[in-house]
Amino acid sequence: MTHSRRTGLLLALATACISGVSIFVNSNGVKAYGSAAVYTTAKNIAAAIILGAIVAVGTRHGTRLSRPTSRGQWATLAAVAVIGGSVPFVLFFEGLARATATQAAFLHKSLVIWVAILAVVVLREKLSWVHYAAIALLIAGQIGLNGGLAGLLAVFTDSGAMMVLGATLLWSVEVIISKRVLADVTPWTLSIARMGGGAVVLVAWSAITGTIGKIVPSSSSQWGWVAVTGVLLAAYVATWHNALARAQAVDVTAVLVAGALITALLSGAFKGVSLAPNLPWNGLILAGTVMLAVQMWRARPAPRLTAGCSA
Repeated sequence: MTHSRRTGLLLALATACISGVSIFVNSNGVKAYGSAAVYTTAKNIAAAIILGAIVAVGTRHGTRLSRPTSRGQWATLAAVAVIGGSVPFVLFFEGLARATATQAAFLHKSLVIWVAILAVVVLREKLSWVHYAAIALLIAGQIGLNGGLAGLLAVFTDSGAMMVLGATLLWSVEVIISKRVLADVTPWTLSIARMGGGAVVLVAWSAITGTIGKIVPSSSSQWGWVAVTGVLLAAYVATWHNALARAQAVDVTAVLVAGALITALLSGAFKGVSLAPNLPWNGLILAGTVMLAVQMWRARPAPRLTAGCSA
């Protein structure tokens, strides 16, 4: 049990690193591609194909799929595809095309707030004083990185930022649903359902809106963006679901906030953004992440092993 939880922590940290890179890369990719909806559809299809290939090749190493055994499980996986793998992606990248990367990162990382509330109410997860203190540090750090109170208020007057918030709220509901269904299916089953099913929904939407002919990249630059972001998304989903199968939803979601540190480092390295002014805020995020990591690493009763943990 302790080993499973610690593995969940390491996977969550990996997810945070991937998330930090993805936010930075996608903020450039969505603007270079032109249409946010088409860009999202193309890279999500790429991610679904990559995940399918990983499962096909890695079956002998534990990347197994499990067949849902009831209508309820099928319905749950379908819901994950819609509210996790399709609709929020369109909202997020449409918003990202209009909002700043900082605003998008802040709102995406607010996921921990909504998941914490839902996890306590719906999943009955237990929070200690360490959780509350760590989450407070993470939120304070994110608000500071977004420009303090003025920046926080500006977020709620920006239409693009509101689309990102809408996507984040949908993803928070998805986390709770996913945590529940992971008791019955493997993480790889959930990942394939999310991205494969989500891709089907996005393609259907493209057909309705008349943009289906634009999904296939038309230039080497577009192929490059789809390839890179498709790999990042596949890696994010795989590590995320495997982490969620092994640890509390609150824990893995809170650790995800550490991705903001990666985004800040990349912005400093490639866009010349000075890191000095934001060192105190990044320090708060680092402190909150360390507190949670220590909490997860300690020997204490872990969440019940799910069916997915064997995968």
